[in-house]
Amino acid sequence: MRVSDVIKKISRGTVEIINLEGLEAKLTRSLNEDKPLVVKAGFDPTAPDIHLGHTVLLNKLKLFQDLGHRVFFLIGDFTAQVGDPTGKDQIRRKMSVSEIEINSQTYKKQVFKILDPNKTEVVFNSHWLAKLSAQQILELSAHSTVAQMLARADFKKRFESGKEISLLEFIYPLLQGYDSVHLKADIELGGSDQKFNLLMGRQLQEAFNQQPQVVIMTPLLEGTDGVNKMSKSLGNYIGIQESSAEIFGKVMSVSDELMIRYYQILTDVDLNHVKQLHPKEAKLQLAQLLVRRFYSEEKAGEERINFESIFSQHQLPDEISEHKLKDNEDVLMILIVNKLAPSRNEARRLIQQKAISLDGEIVESENVRPKRGVLRVGKRRFLRIV
Repeated sequence: MRVSDVIKKISRGTVEIINLEGLEAKLTRSLNEDKPLVVKAGFDPTAPDIHLGHTVLLNKLKLFQDLGHRVFFLIGDFTAQVGDPTGKDQIRRKMSVSEIEINSQTYKKQVFKILDPNKTEVVFNSHWLAKLSAQQILELSAHSTVAQMLARADFKKRFESGKEISLLEFIYPLLQGYDSVHLKADIELGGSDQKFNLLMGRQLQEAFNQQPQVVIMTPLLEGTDGVNKMSKSLGNYIGIQESSAEIFGKVMSVSDELMIRYYQILTDVDLNHVKQLHPKEAKLQLAQLLVRRFYSEEKAGEERINFESIFSQHQLPDEISEHKLKDNEDVLMILIVNKLAPSRNEARRLIQQKAISLDGEIVESENVRPKRGVLRVGKRRFLRIV
């Protein structure tokens, strides 16, 4: 494959590449010398689950694997203790070592739903960052200035509004940048909100007499609400560990505009082909594609049949979980006990949005005490009350 064709594949769905000439030079050198490039992407294990937002970077890593390059999936178990200040308007809660360890192991298992385990080097940055001496940290900090840090948009906003910024937060970009120095990265992948941290890697590599890495930035994926960045805390995420039915149903719930964006960012499907399809068919194919990616072809086919039979023909699923009613149980309690809502506030929100129905009738109040019937939550979840 010609270098120009490789760059075209790499560029799809990216926000910015710094710098494009450098990428072409590295790819050409790699081809001429038959030597793979070192490509890294870092993930701080601040939450236990990987969702579609994370897979934007993982898909790019997979592309580099398929192109024959050396891929590092970097788990930031050390930097997670510091906390990435990107996009934060206040000092982050410090995570415990045990939390980070649990999340790290979960990440490690989930990532191979996308990446080839035989071609992936999983590394933890505590292996080198924890060994830096106080003198080495001081020398590292000498490669940046307070003025440079305060020029960063989120720091500048906090500083001007009188909100605290810890010195530890100034250290974070330097630590992430040092990861690139340690791994001698040719290319680093990151979200568009990570630009400052990614450029710090280039800056430090030059200070350590290394050729600066090429930075490839991917867009932030909107969640199912189509507005906010996909996030578990906002409840607008599609987790890759969720059931195949849940993934299929959530994809079918997104708007037609967001569907096209998901196709562009999450797949390599020809967008001209997608736009020629009826929006519902295009969405069904996207849902199938994603279920296939995280489960199997067979499961993707099953979920399409189930979805169409339930929602197109207004039938109930063949199998519905049952809840044996206890005295004085209201709808709110039933939702929480059966994990149909993660909290009381979320359960109340679903009721207020008229997303709960009992035997086809909208549930108007959290105090409703059903005797029996089928409780429907949103479009995809059912519970038979007996």
